[in-house]
Amino acid sequence: MKMLRNLVCSAALAGFVATGAMADGHGWNLKDAAAPYAGTTVDVVFLLRPGYEAIEAMLPKFEEETGIKINIIKHPYENALGEQVRDFVAGGDLDIALIDLVWIGNFAENDWIVPVDRIKADYPDIIDPDLDMDDFFPLVLNAFGGWNDTIYGLPFDNYSGLMFYNKKMLADAGFDGPPKTWDELMNVYGPALTKDGKYAYALQSKRNETQSADSFARMLWPFGGSFLDEKFRSNLMSVESQTGLKFRQELMKYMPDGIVAYDHAETVNAFSQGDVAMITEWSAFYSTVVDPKTSKVAADVGIAPEPMGPAGRKPALGGFSLAVAEQADEKEKAAAWLFIQWATSKANAGEYLKRGGVPARQSAYADPALAETYTFIPALVESWKDGVPEFRPRFAEWPEITEIVQEWGTKMMLGEVTTEEGAKEIGTRMESVLDAAGYYSGKKPLAQ
Repeated sequence: MKMLRNLVCSAALAGFVATGAMADGHGWNLKDAAAPYAGTTVDVVFLLRPGYEAIEAMLPKFEEETGIKINIIKHPYENALGEQVRDFVAGGDLDIALIDLVWIGNFAENDWIVPVDRIKADYPDIIDPDLDMDDFFPLVLNAFGGWNDTIYGLPFDNYSGLMFYNKKMLADAGFDGPPKTWDELMNVYGPALTKDGKYAYALQSKRNETQSADSFARMLWPFGGSFLDEKFRSNLMSVESQTGLKFRQELMKYMPDGIVAYDHAETVNAFSQGDVAMITEWSAFYSTVVDPKTSKVAADVGIAPEPMGPAGRKPALGGFSLAVAEQADEKEKAAAWLFIQWATSKANAGEYLKRGGVPARQSAYADPALAETYTFIPALVESWKDGVPEFRPRFAEWPEITEIVQEWGTKMMLGEVTTEEGAKEIGTRMESVLDAAGYYSGKKPLAQ
C-alpha cells in the first residue's frame, strides 16, 4: 500500500516538481519575482490542523527560493478570530488574514484585507501567469474568498462534509455500503450498529462554532430548512427546519453519551478507535483516519458523500482563505501575496494533497488514479459541485449570531428547551442583531 501510494503520488507530482517550473515557460519565475522582497518577514495565523501542517512542511522550499520569512502564529480555531480582530483593530503585525468563510464579511467591511484585483494592479510583476483563478472550484473560491462580487482571498484550508464509515463494522452488521439517506441512517443503520458499547454515529456538537456549523446547520439544509428566509427573517420555525432539528434530537440515541461535548478531535478519535461506525466530518481529517499511526481502523475506512435528505444532498461546506492584510506595508503586502499565491498554486497542489492538505484546484483531482490512493476525492468533488454556498449565513454579523446558535442549539440537544423554544429564541435574537445592523431599514442589502 505504501509503495502504491508513493507511485501514484510520484506520477501526480511529476508536473509539479519545482515551484517555478511551470511558470518558466511564461518567462516568469518565483525567485526573480521575489528578489525585491528578500529579507521580508510575513506574519500569519495558522490553525492546529492537517492542512496547515502540510504547508508548514513545504515552507522551507518557499523560504529558500524567495528569501522571504514566514512567521507562523498558531492558534486553536476558537481563538483565531479574536486574535486576528484584536491585531487588525490595533494596527498590529499580521500581514495575512486567515479567514473562515463566515468571517469574510467582517474582514471585508472593516477594510482589513486587500482585493485580489488591487494586488494584480499594484504589483503586476509578482503575479504568476499560471495563477489561473478559473482552476479553483467556483463554489469554493466564491464562498471562501469572495464578498459582494469581489475576491479577496484564495482558498487554502478547504473542507467539504463527507461521510467516513467503517467498512468492517458495516459488513459485520449485514450492510454492503453506507446509508444513502439520513432516514436510512436513523431507522436502519442506527439500531443495527448501536450495541455492545459501540455506536452507529457521532455528530460533533461542542458548544463553539462546531455546534453552529457541524451540528445545527448540518441538520437544516438536507431537510429543506435554513437559518433565514428570502426576507432575511428567521426560518427556524418552518416545518422543514423543525423537521431537521427534531431529527437531530432523535438521532442522538445512536450517538455516544456526552456527544454535546464532542469537538472534532473527540469525534475523529471515536471513529479511529472503532467505537463509532460512521461520522460526518470535514475532508481535512481524511489523513488522520487513514493513518495507521493515529487510527486503529485505517484499513477499513470508507468515504462517501453525506447522506441525502428530503431536500436532496446538501453537504456541509466550510473552509478558509488567505488574504493580504491592508495594514501590511508595501513590501509585506507583496511578500504576503507571493506566499498566498505559492501555497494555493496549481504547481504545489499535488504535494499539498500528498502531505495531508485538501487543495481547491480542480486540476489537482483530474488524474483518475489519484482516487485509488485518496479515496475521499470522488465524494469531495461531488460535494463541491453540488454544495450549498450559504450553508451558514455569510454576513459580517455572523460572529455575534453564532454565539446565540451555540447557546440555544446546545440547550436543545441537552433537552433543556424544545426545538420550538430554542428556535424561537435564536430567531428573535438573530433578527435583533440584523435589525441593529441595518438590514431591515435598508441600510444594508438583504443578500451578500
